[in-house]
Amino acid sequence: MDKTRVLTGITTTGTPHLGNYVGAIKPAIAASQDPNVQSYYFLADLHALIKCQDPKRVQESRLEIAATWLALGLDTDNAIFYRQSDIPEIPELTWMLSCVCAKGLMNRAHAYKAAVADNEAAGQQDLDKGVTMGLFSYPVLMAADILMFNANKVPVGRDQIQHIEMARDMAGRFNHLFKGQYFTLPEAVVDEKVEVLGGLDGRKMSKSYNNTIPLFVSEKKLLKLVRKIKTNSLEPGEPKDPDTCTLFQIYSAFATAEETEAMRQRYRDGIGWGDAKNELFDYLNAHLREPRERYQALMEDPGYIEDVLRKGAERARAEAAPFMDTLRHAVGLGRFI
Repeated sequence: MDKTRVLTGITTTGTPHLGNYVGAIKPAIAASQDPNVQSYYFLADLHALIKCQDPKRVQESRLEIAATWLALGLDTDNAIFYRQSDIPEIPELTWMLSCVCAKGLMNRAHAYKAAVADNEAAGQQDLDKGVTMGLFSYPVLMAADILMFNANKVPVGRDQIQHIEMARDMAGRFNHLFKGQYFTLPEAVVDEKVEVLGGLDGRKMSKSYNNTIPLFVSEKKLLKLVRKIKTNSLEPGEPKDPDTCTLFQIYSAFATAEETEAMRQRYRDGIGWGDAKNELFDYLNAHLREPRERYQALMEDPGYIEDVLRKGAERARAEAAPFMDTLRHAVGLGRFI
């Protein structure tokens, strides 16, 4: 029986934080260890150029994210782990898909519509001000990422479902025009159980809000950040609602069911906020200590990370290169002999 193909991209524009780990990294690493699944995990560094024109930041983020996934146990013997920019067939496929993709489809993309709405709200006469072709057409690049490896399932948040539908549209159009079943139509997988962690200010943990707790900061910095998490003014001894508390939410995302229930009882008993923050710090620090040490060792050995990604790219290209030859013939760009 053929393995189910699951593909996930990680945009390389920031430092991984606790929210990334709970919402995406932890379940993806678990899937990487499933022998019935062929997982593709890639550093979406071409996508990063859309949002970030700081070469140093993109380079640092690529290294940090690769080190993070490896430190946390990504199984690179089973999963294929690679840099998007190491697979030249992906931008080539992007162009082929661009040539069958209707501009009207891209006009409806959420990111583009949001940029136009922002310009309209600001009174700009040019509603496309600041919109690059990268921003406008990045759903085509995302479709190429997915279709290059004929992924069956693509885990995404609700805001990304539209892009999977667009990929399906492009795949179907290509198959129809060139009279063949070249592409599998991918399915979006939205896990309603995935935890969305609150940040330091109580809003969703996001680098956009500058309210994150990076995964592998030092113990001293971790303690400082945990102590900054917003709480209410209830005094020690007063019962507290764990279900509206960011401290409890983060704790329960890492703790066992038994540990979570024990902490829930302590909230009912009126745990003080200082004690709750210390408990959270101690638990996180113990949970992250060994991965942090592995991460630091990896960051000091970029050659090892480069070797892992090079091997991943070789495995990815072993599939992508012959498939691209098939696609070139399909569209009339094959060799003469």
